[in-house]
Amino acid sequence: QVQLVESGGGLVQPGGSLRLSCAASGSIFSLSSMAWYRQAPGKERELVARIRVGGSTNYSDSVKGRFTISMDTAKKTVDLQMNSLKPEDTATYYCYALINNGQRWDAYWGQGTQVTVSS
Repeated sequence: QVQLVESGGGLVQPGGSLRLSCAASGSIFSLSSMAWYRQAPGKERELVARIRVGGSTNYSDSVKGRFTISMDTAKKTVDLQMNSLKPEDTATYYCYALINNGQRWDAYWGQGTQVTVSS
């Protein structure tokens, strides 16, 4: 079994910052990439940022220059530093990981953490 546990969500004013963290644990043979997705009410889940083992990253156009993703492969953690937050960043944020559990590669998701940007 593999588990992803997120932390760091909350309420923040526009222009503020938050840092999300996610830790993967369990039967992890190998890690390929980790990412953050988000889903706002009434909208589809969308990719926010992805980072691969080796360090390459890609970001949604809506967060480029404001958000930074980082990964510690030894600890199997991924963080998302979110600066200059806007009301439109309000969503539930989900951690994602592509992991080989010793049998096959599978995608795993966290339970989600709420981020609310409001004055």
